[in-house]
Amino acid sequence: MRPGPTNTLTDVPGVRVGHATRTEPGWLTGATVVLAPEAGAVAGVDVRGGAPGTRETDLLDPRNLVDRVNAVVLTGGSAFGLAAADGVVQRLYAAGLGWPMGEPGQVVPIVPGAVLFDLGRGGEFGNAPGAADGAAAFDAAVGPPAGRADRAHRADTVVVEQGCVGAGTGAKVGGLKGGIGSASAVLDDGTTVAALVAVNAIGSAVDDRTGELWGARFGFGGEFDHLGAPTEADLRAARERADAAYDGRPIRPGTATTIGVIATDATLTKAECQKVSGLGHDGLARALHPVHTLLDGDTLFTLATGEQPVPDLPSLHALMVAAGDCVTRAVAHAVLAATSVANGTVDLRSYRDAFPSAVRMG
Repeated sequence: MRPGPTNTLTDVPGVRVGHATRTEPGWLTGATVVLAPEAGAVAGVDVRGGAPGTRETDLLDPRNLVDRVNAVVLTGGSAFGLAAADGVVQRLYAAGLGWPMGEPGQVVPIVPGAVLFDLGRGGEFGNAPGAADGAAAFDAAVGPPAGRADRAHRADTVVVEQGCVGAGTGAKVGGLKGGIGSASAVLDDGTTVAALVAVNAIGSAVDDRTGELWGARFGFGGEFDHLGAPTEADLRAARERADAAYDGRPIRPGTATTIGVIATDATLTKAECQKVSGLGHDGLARALHPVHTLLDGDTLFTLATGEQPVPDLPSLHALMVAAGDCVTRAVAHAVLAATSVANGTVDLRSYRDAFPSAVRMG
């Protein structure tokens, strides 16, 4: 296997990603939209966390009728943030895209989604993404007006913006700043699989014994060759900051959650997409500790665009294993791309700032 051309979700042909980011005074949140090709994508989901906030996940049960979705929304704002999907639904409806219900133009856009908790991290507890932010993320995914062929080409070549953008704007992971990360893999048979993850876990992405990222151990193609073990001084300082940050603070329910999308150009069924999502959660478990707790709402979707043939059993197995690895690597990229935030409400250092000796610049 090797990473795709951009090592991000848009290496899957036809899949597009857009962010809406809110960082004005009182805000630290956002929404991310993953758009399927115009014909939609077969989809599945696996919800593992104990405090999920989701939309349309029951629809993706393999026993149920609808077998294609038009987009997936990942957003901050906890339950309030589910409103961001409304803006995506309206944009899709205006474009005539959705589940056909009869006459031309009579469609119902299918837009599952999941939320993470970032309320209050910008200052105002009630500030959360809404329909306008979902619409803005949709517009960013579509890009400037262009012909269909140009849009398809752009989707294959644009690198997904990572770090403190979209759904990852207000994210945190353990005691560090979280964010959006992505990774891809091209299998030997030419199939592409990729993941995009908004990392907002109560668990840590860092081995507290060494200061190294759990997920970086699973990189390939030299993507994490610039990382090493931090110095003992950096590690000691990080431990002291973590002890001070959590000293005397009670654990509150539902204040975390890692959410994401896996995509592939293979032809899969809904049940197979659901299984891919399950293997994706194995990838989360390699990159975060602990994971799937009562305080997280960890949710992963899988989209299959069907541009590649139906895989045989060995190929399907390889695809599922690669999907889990992409999730692991995406978590590491999210933590590395995050930037520090200190706004009077939160003071979160990025991994790069907390462990500068672990990152070889240039």
